[in-house]
Amino acid sequence: MAIDGVAFVLFGASLFTSSAMVADFNRFGLTSFRTLTGVLEILGGLGLLAGLRFPGLAKIAAAGLGALMLLGVLVRLRAGDGAMQAAPAALLCALNAWIAMDTSRA
Repeated sequence: MAIDGVAFVLFGASLFTSSAMVADFNRFGLTSFRTLTGVLEILGGLGLLAGLRFPGLAKIAAAGLGALMLLGVLVRLRAGDGAMQAAPAALLCALNAWIAMDTSRA
């Protein structure tokens, strides 16, 4: 869960710093959602990290990140990207869904 949290903080930050991410959001026709997506990823990642102490928070953050990654998969497929390009978002979607549904935590 900690690696997932750190990864999302870094991914979210990249939406503000990476020209490749800017280009992707332009290509997807979602330019106006890049900042919101970055903020949501950073907050979700921080929620996962805080969830190490407060498991209920991890479930909420993971559910939100899982939904965000599901949208990411759908956007990539709609844009004509292949399964390999959508796979990272799909894997993160599945991981976060598992964290959100894990009944062994609070």
